[in-house]
Amino acid sequence: MNPLDSVRGTILAGIILAVVIGLATMGVAFNAGSFILWIHVLAGITWIGLLYYFNFVQVPALGEAAKDEGGPGGAGITKYVAPRALWWFRWGAVVTWLSGASYLAHIKLFHAAFTLGMMGDSFNAQAMIIGVGAWFGTIMLFNVWVLIWPNQKKILGIVKASPEEIKNARRVAFLASRTNTVLSIPMLMSMVGFGHGGFII
Repeated sequence: MNPLDSVRGTILAGIILAVVIGLATMGVAFNAGSFILWIHVLAGITWIGLLYYFNFVQVPALGEAAKDEGGPGGAGITKYVAPRALWWFRWGAVVTWLSGASYLAHIKLFHAAFTLGMMGDSFNAQAMIIGVGAWFGTIMLFNVWVLIWPNQKKILGIVKASPEEIKNARRVAFLASRTNTVLSIPMLMSMVGFGHGGFII
């Protein structure tokens, strides 16, 4: 059976290839920090990639489909695509946050990051850079699980809701998702800035 015929097989093939390349180029010594960071990046790409898909592709497309009186509508997306995408989206958010927090703990920067580098003996600019990203990621995780997902369950009919509740749920989920999109841009800047020395010299 071809591993590319299933999502699970594709993911497993990618992991195996990464391990083989890692062994060939970096040897057998296990680097916990690099491993945690790798998981963080993989999960983060999944989470933010789906966030951008929802905001830049699915929501505008569903809006156009609703206005297209003779068109196919958006039922296929809301029935088959959205629930699956939301599963990857919300669990990608959890794994991203947990692996990011684990990495900060591993490099002994968790407390300093979440206090924005201001609680030590002296100001820590690097902790502030990564701390901004960590706080934005935390707010975004909250939005996913407390605002977006519960309201999407009403929109998709996973839980019963009145037409008025669905209308309100659409607005709350939309605004939370757009807020996450706004926050993701400086969050990613902070993550890259931390790893590469910031943007301003």
